[in-house]
Amino acid sequence: MTDMNSIKEHMDIIGADGVHVGTVDRVEGNRIKLMKKDSGDGAHKGHHHYISSGLVAEIEGNKVRLSANADVAMTFEEEATPGKGTTA
Repeated sequence: MTDMNSIKEHMDIIGADGVHVGTVDRVEGNRIKLMKKDSGDGAHKGHHHYISSGLVAEIEGNKVRLSANADVAMTFEEEATPGKGTTA
């Protein structure tokens, strides 16, 4: 299990395939909050998404490597509800 305390703001999050998934905003409980700029387009644009700590395979320098490829990891992202609290 990965030590979530070693995940820091602005670290890159990459899939097992090396593809960029997002950038760490901060860790909240057992989830990684991604920066809004990584939220995508359309209805997803402009709010935070979260990745469960269960998808983290390892920390490599300034990168958080996930156990799933980027396209699969993004299907597991949780969305923050705009205007509501974001406590885990």
